[in-house]
Amino acid sequence: MAVPVAFFALFFAYPVTAIVARGLRIDGVWRFGRIADVLAQSDIRHVLWFTTWQALASTALTLLIALPGAYVFARFDFRGKQVLRAVVTVPFVLPTVVVGTAFLALLGRGGLLDDLWGVRLDTTVWAILLAHVFFNYAVVVRTVGGLWSQLDPRQEEAARMLGASRFAAWRGVTLPALGPAVAAAALMVFLFTFTSFGVVQILGGPTFSTLEVEIYRQTSEIFDLSTAAVLTVVQFGAVGAVLAVHAWTVRRRETALRLVDASLTARRPRGAGQRALLGGVLVSIAVLLVLPLAVLVERSLGAPDLGYYRALTSDEGGIFLVPPIDAVGNSLQYALAATAIALLIGGLAAAALTRRDAGRLVRGFDALLMLPLGVSAVTVGFGFLIALDEPPLDLRSSWILVPLAQALVGVPFVVRTMLPVLRAVDGRLREAAAVLGASPWRVWREVDLPMVRRALLVAAGFAFAVSLGEFGATVFIARPDNPTLPVAVARLLGRAGELNYGQAMALSTILMVVCAVALLVLERLRTDRTGEF
Repeated sequence: MAVPVAFFALFFAYPVTAIVARGLRIDGVWRFGRIADVLAQSDIRHVLWFTTWQALASTALTLLIALPGAYVFARFDFRGKQVLRAVVTVPFVLPTVVVGTAFLALLGRGGLLDDLWGVRLDTTVWAILLAHVFFNYAVVVRTVGGLWSQLDPRQEEAARMLGASRFAAWRGVTLPALGPAVAAAALMVFLFTFTSFGVVQILGGPTFSTLEVEIYRQTSEIFDLSTAAVLTVVQFGAVGAVLAVHAWTVRRRETALRLVDASLTARRPRGAGQRALLGGVLVSIAVLLVLPLAVLVERSLGAPDLGYYRALTSDEGGIFLVPPIDAVGNSLQYALAATAIALLIGGLAAAALTRRDAGRLVRGFDALLMLPLGVSAVTVGFGFLIALDEPPLDLRSSWILVPLAQALVGVPFVVRTMLPVLRAVDGRLREAAAVLGASPWRVWREVDLPMVRRALLVAAGFAFAVSLGEFGATVFIARPDNPTLPVAVARLLGRAGELNYGQAMALSTILMVVCAVALLVLERLRTDRTGEF
């Protein structure tokens, strides 16, 4: 545990504490009364209200649209199911900047709806809500659907034979069993939408602002670190509460159910009702998930002879010190380095958490590993610039700063992927190898590694995808001569002109293709066939 604890203390706790302290400690005195002063401002209360309201609305809308999809993937067997499962998951691993750009191409000025019917939804709350459904659809389908596919259908059939109607049997048997999974999925959707940044930044315009966007605005535009620190503390408290409830629901799901082989519960749809349900889910996936990505690709091809892609090789626009296409190579290099760091830190943490004699402190660290997913990435990025500015940790001019920030987001995915597999390894195999004289390193190499090799590859894929799309922290620390893809897209969208818009679409398409390829590889490497994350 020493290495993961040191890593998180140095590159997460220290920068966040430094930026909060810089905002709340004035002239050497802690001004905790500043918290009440900031929260008393009407515009800040409006930001808090909108952040909470849009997260609740996004969660409810996502559950409403995605739960039928979870049932279809859990109970139906149809041609192309595995490919469609990968398609559904692509939006989840896409960077939020790409999601925002895709919906801008669909709903914004000059977008598909504007061209066809003169309808624009950008800078409206509906664009934000639909983009959040697009991004989180897979969370519900794969978390709830993964468990639903393993529930024994004979229990519900027994209730039907005893006289219960189809709805009564579902409500009395299946729904209570699914409750913890639905709650866990809803909490994760709420967490992702509560801390939404890239989507709101691109689609919300100046009208709408979440806590994360307001922290960015207060930090980079107004330079009011005091207000930004207060908002960071508020967001940190809210995220901590959500993660605590999420951990409780996961424990309920792990201990309260008897599951069966998922391959035994799926069957071909029968009857007009089931076929209609399957058709409706396919249409919703096509409209909500596939159409925005298709429009994004179409807009990137809008110039003759791939003009927007050709323009990426030129630095005449003056936005960057290098051609925008260089952002592709930069992002790949940063993501590979971040993946290596995340695998090292996350693998060590997962190995320590599997020990049967792990104390309460070690188990508590398991929950803390999730905090980088919810704590303001803007705060982390700006904290890097403030805290890591003196020898021997003066990293502001070092290339490693970006991979370190990206690895913070990748580590939770590595731990969540490897931990269940490591816990499933029979401890008697390790003991037998040790009795035969194997050293601890050889026990790991000969016993654990062959069993977790595939999980390790899946963890690497997730870490690579999320590192590639990290935006909140990278926007502060990426240098103008080494921009990443999400930063390049955001800056191109921030400048007027058809060429800049087209280049943003082209870069977003490239980033989408890279993430989609990584996900398709993950689908072939999945260690379980339940479809659950």
